[in-house]
Parts: sequence; C-alpha cells; structure tokens
Amino acid sequence: MVITFPLPGKSQQLRGMQMDTTAEIKLSDYQYDLPEDRIAKFPLEKRDQSKLLHYENGKIAHHRFYELPTLLPSNTLMVFNNTKVIPARLIFQRDSGAKIEVFLLQPTAPSTLINETMMHTGTVTWQAMIGNLKKWKDGEVLQGKVMANGTALTIRATLENREERRVKIDWDDDHLTFAAVVEAVGEVPLPPYLNRKATNEDKPRYQTVYSQKEGAVAAPTAGLHFTDEILKKLSDTGIQTDYLTLHVGAGTFQPIKAEIVTHHPMHSEQVVVTKENIRHFLAHDGNIVAVGTTSMRSLESIYWYGVKLLNGDSKEFQIQKLYPYQKQLKKATLKESLQAILDYMNAENLHEITGSTEIFIMPGYEFRVCNGLLTNFHQPASTLILLVAAFTKGRWQNIYHEALSHDYRFLSYGDSSLLWHHKKA
Repeated sequence: MVITFPLPGKSQQLRGMQMDTTAEIKLSDYQYDLPEDRIAKFPLEKRDQSKLLHYENGKIAHHRFYELPTLLPSNTLMVFNNTKVIPARLIFQRDSGAKIEVFLLQPTAPSTLINETMMHTGTVTWQAMIGNLKKWKDGEVLQGKVMANGTALTIRATLENREERRVKIDWDDDHLTFAAVVEAVGEVPLPPYLNRKATNEDKPRYQTVYSQKEGAVAAPTAGLHFTDEILKKLSDTGIQTDYLTLHVGAGTFQPIKAEIVTHHPMHSEQVVVTKENIRHFLAHDGNIVAVGTTSMRSLESIYWYGVKLLNGDSKEFQIQKLYPYQKQLKKATLKESLQAILDYMNAENLHEITGSTEIFIMPGYEFRVCNGLLTNFHQPASTLILLVAAFTKGRWQNIYHEALSHDYRFLSYGDSSLLWHHKKA
C-alpha cells in the first residue's frame, strides 16, 4: 500500500509559535563575487574528471572526483536522489506565429503525484510558468506535431486557468505515457544562469547515471559526477548506498529577495520514501553522506516527519519551512524518529509514503541525520549557500575562497566538494 499527502498551495508560516532560531540572518552576509567565467557553461568530457574539494575539521585538500572512494570510511552510507529530469520546457506556436512556452511545474490532474502523472496515458493538467502568456487566449488550444516512438504524434495544450497558470495537455495516442510524450516534444530545462539553449549533449549529461523516477525540472547536480565505474568502486570498498526520491522543482533557482532570509517564501518539493529506506537508515550506525542538497533536505525532512508523529502533530508528511525551529517542539533521537515512521508504516501496511517538504536549512539548524555532504558550488546569496554555511559551521567563505583561488568550476556543471560536519572513524 502507498500513501500520499497533498502539496501545500503556498509556503505556510507557523503563526503564533515561538521560533528557536539564532539572531535574524541577513542575506548580505552570504554574498560573494562569482565571476562569469567561473560558471561552468558546459559539462566536462568525462564526468569523474571534475575537481573534488575535501573539507574536514577546518582543513582543505584538493582531489579529483574519481578519488572519492578513497576519502570515505568503509562504514559510510551514501544516500542518492534518484529523480529523473524531464524535458519540462514545451514550446507551442499560435496561428499568428507567436511562440508560447509552457514550463511544467506541478501536476494537478489526474493526480498531484508526479510519478503517477508521468505514467498516465490520458489527459493531464499542470501548473506551469508560461512564456508570452498575454498572447494566449483563455480556452485556446495550441497544437504541434512531433515524432514519438517512430510515429507522428499530435500534442495539444489548452489554457484552462489563467490566474493559476493551469494548462491541460492531451495527445492522440492513448498508449503513450506522458513521460514518453514530453521526452519526444520537450526541451531540457537548463538552469537560467547558464544563459544558453540546450544542446543534444545536455539530454544525457544533465541527468545522473542512476536516475529512475521522472519528475524533476532540475538535476540533483551533485550526482552528475558519478559514473557506473565510480559506483562499482564504492561497492567494492564497502561503501553502502541507498536511493530515495525528491523531485527537484524550479523553486530551487528562485533568488532570495528578502534581506531577512526567514521571510523568503521557500518552495515545496515532493518526497518519496520507502519502508526499505527507513529500515536501512535504522540499521546503519556509521557515517551518512547525503549526495547533494536535495538528498540532505529529504533526509532531514524524514527525521522531522518522525518528530511530527511522536508529537502527535499530524500524520501528514508535510514539513513546513520553519517547523524544525519551534521552541516548544519535543525533539527525538534519530533512532526514535525513524522507528516512529516504521511503526506507522507497519500499522498502516504502507510500502511507501509520498509527502512534501519546504524545509529551510540555514545557520542555526541542528543536523540530525547527515554528517557528510557531497555537493557542487552554489550561487551567491542562495538558499543552498545558507545550507552549506549551516553544515560547515560558518566556514563556507574559506571553502569558497579556496575553490575560487584554485580555479574550480561553479554551479550545475561545475566541480564538487565533500564536506564533513563531523566525521566518525
């Protein structure tokens, strides 16, 4: 049995509750100068040839990514995000010649569940960002023809609700899943800061080699460095691996505009966790390394879901952005939290739970699950810089200065870092 919880319509504040935070965090303290020529516009020819900065106990060393297995204790559990990027950018043309871009964000029908909607073979409805919206009339049907699985396919888009940016999409082959349709018609949704059009090379390269679950509109970029050979070396050296799913949304690129960062409307993303995941986390008592900030956010959100169950707050897996910072919240050990989730899943005969998280990890956050983080180098004054700052206990500036002075490549197609919050022997 599978259970799901609805995504919130917008970021929710925990009104009336005392927050256990440090002094108000100012965005200006998390700026740094990133020259344009340090942004990696294209991937390296070989994934595992990227640089790897290793940070531990205030010390920094420089490696290549293929050396990663030698830097991890043998009892490490690495947790990957197996979401798969969909070609979420759909381009249609009106009879007048005007181009309309539909950038898929979140499905609303036949389900709010991304996995289910991607496997659907009929009409689907999505909330979207719409380029040139003013030229698209209410109820107007746009259509285009593409080749899918060797046959001509007609795909239609109808503006169903202008205010909610809701678009209905259907096609003339009821044997094709929506995943197959977007694969045929869509373009790779490259990050806006790359400032270029996607090429044929981006389709396989803006994707991890272990991606499985269609639904992300941005890649979990820490995973882009892995090859099948690296994964085998990890296994050969005794490193354990596990996979969960967080479908990365376009909100990951949303800039923080509020000087007091807690005022930022944190985006919500869909998380899928299985009973096998929970059992694996419970059984593992060594180092847990999150592969990417998306895996980190998933794992920490899972802990807080167990806390919700223990506190009797709700059985919904829905983590609001400031939930972890409540003063009156009764905390738990990691084992207690995970056991509460497992007990609930056993009682309800659940194999997996799909929920949502808008957790905002910033300086002052106490990490509950992960003591290691593998991640790329992120944009100035972003939510991801705040996460790295929290994880490295404020040492992010030293780390980023070192990376810049050693010619590291930054952002999605850039180089990598292995950061330790604390490291067990």
